[in-house]
Amino acid sequence: MPYSPMLVKPMRDELTEAGFTELLDPAAVDAAMEKAKKGLTLIAVNSVTGAAAGMARPGVRIALEEAAKRPDQLLSVFDEQDIEATARMRSYFADIPPSHPSFALFKDGELVAFIPRHRIEGRDARSVAADLTAAFEEFAD
Repeated sequence: MPYSPMLVKPMRDELTEAGFTELLDPAAVDAAMEKAKKGLTLIAVNSVTGAAAGMARPGVRIALEEAAKRPDQLLSVFDEQDIEATARMRSYFADIPPSHPSFALFKDGELVAFIPRHRIEGRDARSVAADLTAAFEEFAD
C-alpha cells in the first residue's frame, strides 16, 4: 500500500529539484521512453528506503552536479507509490530483477548500465556518484 503523498513529497522533490521528470503513469513512461531512443537517459527508481535517502538520491545529485558529461534526459518512477508507472518502466529492462532504489542508463533506446540496490546499499553517496559519473563518461557523447 502506498505511503501518504505528504510523506513522500520531499523524497519526490529531491529528484525533481535535481532536474528529473517524474513519471506517474504508464502513458508518461511510454512517451518518455520514446524520447529515450535518442541520446542518453538516466532513470532513477526512487523509494522510501534508507538506501534511497542516504545514498541513491544524494549520490545522483552529486553526480549530476560534478560530472563533466551528463544524460540528456533524467526520469524517475517511485516504486511502491506509482505502482503502474514503475511496472511499465521495469518492462523496459525486464531481464533485470526489480530493485529499489536503482538506476538504469539508456543510450539511444538501449540499456547500457544498471546500478541495483545491492550496489547502492551500504555505500556512501560519493561512491554511488562515482559509479554514475563513470557510466556517464563511458556512454555520453
